[in-house]
Amino acid sequence: MGGALLVQAALAAGGCGEHRRADELIDRAAGVAAHLRGYDDTHRTSFGSIAVDLARVVVAQWGDADEALHRHSTVIRREGWRRLPVECRGAYLVDVARAYLQVGDLRGAARALVEADSVAPAEVRCRPLARTVIADVARAQPAPAGVARLATLVGLTR
Repeated sequence: MGGALLVQAALAAGGCGEHRRADELIDRAAGVAAHLRGYDDTHRTSFGSIAVDLARVVVAQWGDADEALHRHSTVIRREGWRRLPVECRGAYLVDVARAYLQVGDLRGAARALVEADSVAPAEVRCRPLARTVIADVARAQPAPAGVARLATLVGLTR
């Protein structure tokens, strides 16, 4: 449980612009995760090395979206990615869509949103951040087909 709390604290610090503190907390969480080799998440904490790496991507996007996307491409290839709860994967993919927007890659943002919706529709259709990212991508002319559909589903278009 301590590792999961360290990840949450790192995300909070990163969200407040305290990137150095966020990195320190993630490093501490990584130390905890390293002791959990073979851990099967019996207690459903969704904590482990994959959760630490996802947090590194999310924190990185607040400082360097290019670095975040580079890390993202490695993280989603790992075995543990598919074992994470769908809500966790969906929320993470919305954050990745925001990183794609930061670097001006509308197609990447659209792909991440559509994938997030296919994995965890509630994370995309109900989260305020997701609605904001959908609106930003949908403003492109023409809007990517999948995002145009999402915009309609969440009530951003008529």
